[in-house]
Amino acid sequence: MRVLTGFHAIEEGLRAIEGKPSGIHIKYAKAGPRVKKILAQAQDLSIPCTQTTDQELDSLSAHLSETARDHRGIVMILANEEALKTPDFDEYLALLSKKERAVVLVLDSITDPHNVGAIIRSADQFAIDLVILPERRGATDFGIISRTSAGASSWVPLVITVNLTRAIDQLKEAGFWVYGADAGGQKLAETPFADKSLIIMGSEGTGMGRLIRERCDHIVSIPTSGKLDSLNVSVAAGILLYEIRRQIPSQG
Repeated sequence: MRVLTGFHAIEEGLRAIEGKPSGIHIKYAKAGPRVKKILAQAQDLSIPCTQTTDQELDSLSAHLSETARDHRGIVMILANEEALKTPDFDEYLALLSKKERAVVLVLDSITDPHNVGAIIRSADQFAIDLVILPERRGATDFGIISRTSAGASSWVPLVITVNLTRAIDQLKEAGFWVYGADAGGQKLAETPFADKSLIIMGSEGTGMGRLIRERCDHIVSIPTSGKLDSLNVSVAAGILLYEIRRQIPSQG
């Protein structure tokens, strides 16, 4: 069972639902204006809504992070595997193989879910075709990710893979050029991106893993003039995605 909290996250989660949903339930304590709006969304989708107490909502969200435990009087419960199912990488690979232009973002060992959520929000704004996360060595608190992304995680195609290097190899075979973000590389403004580009953001502390770095065709850097040694990874991702989309308009 997954419990989702946060007005934006629940609203965008509901907006993203297609067809007849199953295994989803809304529980709320007090029906303030924002909660009433969410309840109306849920009722239009025939999702059951049950009024309960703040104490029960506290109990339902007790296992979440400190940020996600602030439920604001409403939670969305996803109870079955179908509701929790993530998209299949092979399906997206087949779709991307047919595109003339596409941008894929790989997050290698980024462990802070706030950073992942912020990156996904940028990915939504710049119409990134796919975001790939590793099953291990990465952030998995999707409650925080959803809230930090302001619900964008419900719209951005997001897959989780057990073998990140294999996924990158498959995308290279499908015609993607791989660009790793790291210090000491070619300046971003001087880097021409291919029509099918894969950008890799490494972990907050150590950057890309060795095997991941070996798969890069180019290393790209953002020139800075500050006193600190680097940008926050989510800020860097936003800058990189802007430049990529400036060069490669979304194909839709």
